[in-house]
Amino acid sequence: MTTPEPDGLLAEQLLRLTRRIHRSQQRRLESAGVVITPAQSRLLRALAHDERPPRMADLAARLEVVPRAVTSLVDGLETAGRVRRAPDPDNRRVIRIELTDTGRATLRALREARRAAAEDILAPLSPAQRTEFGALLSALADGPARSR
Repeated sequence: MTTPEPDGLLAEQLLRLTRRIHRSQQRRLESAGVVITPAQSRLLRALAHDERPPRMADLAARLEVVPRAVTSLVDGLETAGRVRRAPDPDNRRVIRIELTDTGRATLRALREARRAAAEDILAPLSPAQRTEFGALLSALADGPARSR
């Protein structure tokens, strides 16, 4: 049996950690009665970062998906009462996507579930280790991407 390469082992550990956080978050959401897909969660988070409600094309670009995928996500979120389509006040031919009160409540539940899941998973680490781990993750997530 061969020993895995250090980078390969690290990649596997990161994937396992991500899955654990996701499963823990999903359990918390389900126990709170919040049923939402990961893709819908991403779209809600994207909406929360805009000062002005975005167009579907803006959301597609931000999420790096085709516009049709955003349409399907918005349809599901609109059916659940989490978003609404609204005409742009400056150009009535343009439709913007707005969060509803239900959507904002869902975002709060998502944030709380994510925070609680991370707290549980990071519990074995000391405050200093958490700080160091956060700095390392930031360096990886925010650092320049190397092309192959």
